[in-house]
Amino acid sequence: MYESTTTPMFQKIALDIATAIYTGEFKEGEKIHGRSTLAGKYNVSPETIRRAIKILEDVDVVVSERGSGITILSKEKAFKYINKFRNIESVASYKTILANQIAKKNELENDILETIDRIIDYTSRLSNINPITPFEIAIPENSKLIGKSISELKFWQHTGATIVAVKSKDGLVLSPGPYFTFEIGDVLLVIGEDKVYNAVKLYLED
Repeated sequence: MYESTTTPMFQKIALDIATAIYTGEFKEGEKIHGRSTLAGKYNVSPETIRRAIKILEDVDVVVSERGSGITILSKEKAFKYINKFRNIESVASYKTILANQIAKKNELENDILETIDRIIDYTSRLSNINPITPFEIAIPENSKLIGKSISELKFWQHTGATIVAVKSKDGLVLSPGPYFTFEIGDVLLVIGEDKVYNAVKLYLED
């Protein structure tokens, strides 16, 4: 399960102070409140304020001297920090979105596999198999299919079966194209007349 990223409080405070500098609330050369006063304003610990100010010091937005308070150095660098922070936040946001999409994709693939398994389990009990019901056949380790593509092997021409999906180590591949290459461990899901099961099995083992 993926969790969304949360910006630490000291980074939010650093951004808030930088924004106040850029908007002119604090002027270059002006001294702002000490750490204890800022801690009270933001309702956080002095250590959180220290970390926020350290961020701004590292990018030359402010300078903090013991006994002299915090002095504003550069409105321009405050603006650069704001933009840099927003870019980082955007990247983090996109990473979270991508992670959630991957999780949903994996969940969907699992649901598809479960449905296919139910179909196979259900139809295996029937004496007359419908041509559109997929058969599940594993590729043997010594099969001539390994390392070759569907087109290269002329799979349909030799077996009369159509591959509707492949269970591979990377997940479920639906409707694999002619250039799909078989690997050890792949499991084919094929459809066709009732005789295609034996035809495919013999073709894989030949």
